[in-house]
Amino acid sequence: MYLRHFGLREFPFSITPDTSFFFSSAGSQEALNTLLVAARMGEGFIKITGEVGTGKTLLCRKLMSSLGRDFCVAYIPNPYLEPISLFMELASELGIELEPGANFNQHHLLRRLTLRLVELTGQGKRVVICLDEAQAMPIETLEALRLLTNLETEKRKLLQVIIFGQPELEDKLNHPSIRQLKQRITFDYHLAPLTGSELDYYLHHRLVVAGFKGGRLFDSSATWLLERRTRRIPRLVNIVAHKSLLSAYGKGKRRVGFFDVLAATNDTASLEGNGTSGMRGVLLVLLLGSCLATLGWVSL
Repeated sequence: MYLRHFGLREFPFSITPDTSFFFSSAGSQEALNTLLVAARMGEGFIKITGEVGTGKTLLCRKLMSSLGRDFCVAYIPNPYLEPISLFMELASELGIELEPGANFNQHHLLRRLTLRLVELTGQGKRVVICLDEAQAMPIETLEALRLLTNLETEKRKLLQVIIFGQPELEDKLNHPSIRQLKQRITFDYHLAPLTGSELDYYLHHRLVVAGFKGGRLFDSSATWLLERRTRRIPRLVNIVAHKSLLSAYGKGKRRVGFFDVLAATNDTASLEGNGTSGMRGVLLVLLLGSCLATLGWVSL
């Protein structure tokens, strides 16, 4: 592949949520700071929303790695569970041994969870539940989760819940049957895409983490097109940047240019219709300029 060609140790634009590549954009750093402060304050429910690909899972992983040893974190990546299944997942995450083949009801599991939470609190631990893709969680499971947050001592809650989800989560939380849960959300943050000025820094940051030691690898025209077509959504930026590097490598080039990004975006189905307005005109101008330069009428 292109690693040796560009002097890289690893692929810089992988879409897996690797916390070593976490980029402290204004939005993501503010969200992380909000989560860390809220976790220390012991609030019951915290909500983070964002469009697909804006970095919610990476933020969640970064949060978990940033919490100290006085925190016990339960991570639920797939919350599309019935209440009893959620309780069993939480029991497993919190180190509760359940007898194989035993038939547990919701009341029994809730009691076991309560005893474990009291035990962890007595050890000086703060328990945090991180739920990813929470927009997929059934209404009745969200309500069951709220019941867990009723557990508290005289001083503080026995556990905190941080839910990460797409904007559709807002519609689910507006359901009348879980209005009590919505009232308990004390911190709320919406994760936005990168800003225009952050995209260059984002690209360079990931390249440096991956071992790159050179100057600017994506020229200004490549960055311009990358920003336009991906709308600065990190996951889409990663996909297109990776394919652009492949294109430049295939041509033996040391820098990524406009047409490398164009080839990458044309090969990415998820970008269909994103920022395509006016692209034909841009290409026509570039082609005309190239022809005029060839004829010696203008210099490019």
